[in-house]
Amino acid sequence: MMSMTSMTLRGRALLASPYFTSLVTVLLLLVLLGLGGAAYPGFLSLQVLFNLLIDNAFLLVIAVGMTFVILSGGIDLSVGSVLALTTMIAATLLNKWHMNPVLVIVIVLALGAAFGAGMGALIHYFKLQPFIVTLAGMFLARGLCYLISINSITIEDPLFVMLSRTQLNFLGGFVSPGVVIAVLTLVLAIYMAHFTPFGRAVYAIGGNEQSALMMGLPVARSKVLIYAFSGFCAALAGVLFSFYMLSGYGLHAQGTELDAIAAVVIGGTLLTGGYGYVAGALSGVLVLGTIQTLIAFDGTLSSWWTKIVIGGLLFVFCLVQRLMAMGAAGRAR
Repeated sequence: MMSMTSMTLRGRALLASPYFTSLVTVLLLLVLLGLGGAAYPGFLSLQVLFNLLIDNAFLLVIAVGMTFVILSGGIDLSVGSVLALTTMIAATLLNKWHMNPVLVIVIVLALGAAFGAGMGALIHYFKLQPFIVTLAGMFLARGLCYLISINSITIEDPLFVMLSRTQLNFLGGFVSPGVVIAVLTLVLAIYMAHFTPFGRAVYAIGGNEQSALMMGLPVARSKVLIYAFSGFCAALAGVLFSFYMLSGYGLHAQGTELDAIAAVVIGGTLLTGGYGYVAGALSGVLVLGTIQTLIAFDGTLSSWWTKIVIGGLLFVFCLVQRLMAMGAAGRAR
């Protein structure tokens, strides 16, 4: 009887551990890589692994911003549309206005941050649901894309073309400049989340906003900054996507907001807020990228199997999150 009780207590302690979901995600990633390596020659080659980052650098940046939003107990459905709008604005400013490409990048990043800050202000000061506000932002940004042009706009600026073609040698393989920018964004976000007052406020708001207010934390400013950062990350992802595709198009990144949410949840962040790690965004994105690569290596499966597998994983991780909540409750008792 004592051994069963001890095992139950240990199980609850494991489920309540802040590292549990992160460990599950890392183990899942290792299993997927192991299966791919066993089934397909060359799957575990260094360049294939680097290609996971090259192809998903923009998604990692979006997932980083989305992590902050979900940690605060919110959601941002506008990020995919902001990415597409960023590519359209950048392409228009470069092609029609012939603006300096560095200035164009600064402008679109500022616009993305302002767009996010506006949604954050509406959410906080008017007590509106994040789902509704960001859904409206999604429709607005996507509609503005088609107001600019209904066709794809090719980007021919020398700087963008050069960055698109640049290969940075690393450990015998190569990565793109977008990967470097995405990793630096992740490192900066980890520092912001765990070593700054802003990061502590994000966790406090996600845990209990009323308690955060009673503690004297700057809730209003923090919520606006959270969505501003998410908008900034979406715009930065749009810049990286412009390097990747060398075009602006209103149909770019459709459904990317859902991929970002999936990556954040699989990475171990609770949808209810207040719990998770920004670093989990990387493991979540790598899991999604590995699934896509497995299907590509197979060659016989439809690309829709990616969505099917991701949907199944989300169900599993929602169950894991529920078990974590039960484990924490049992430990408290």
